[in-house]
Amino acid sequence: MTIYHNPRCKKSKETLQLLRDNGIEPEIIEYLNTPPDKETLKELLTKLDMNTKAIIRKQEKEFKDHYKGKDLSEEDYLDAITIHPGLPERPIVVDDDKAVIKRPPENVQELLA
Repeated sequence: MTIYHNPRCKKSKETLQLLRDNGIEPEIIEYLNTPPDKETLKELLTKLDMNTKAIIRKQEKEFKDHYKGKDLSEEDYLDAITIHPGLPERPIVVDDDKAVIKRPPENVQELLA
């Protein structure tokens, strides 16, 4: 299991602790320090069964400053995330061919079942 983690995010910390409480020590990717490339993002989106626009945090300053009100393509959103890795909802937990955005962290139960 892998978690795309932000150690400063309360929900991300709660999700990591929930995994550990269930005996799982996931691979931790601090995505702000090691942002996923476009191919990895595409793989994550396939596992999430979502498009890029659906995972964007539209309240983020970077989104408001650079992208709000623009008609962006899927490729544009991918580019935005590679430039501003804090834009996606978080955390994202991946287990093999399935991934889930864990807001709230209790949703991780889907992958633990």
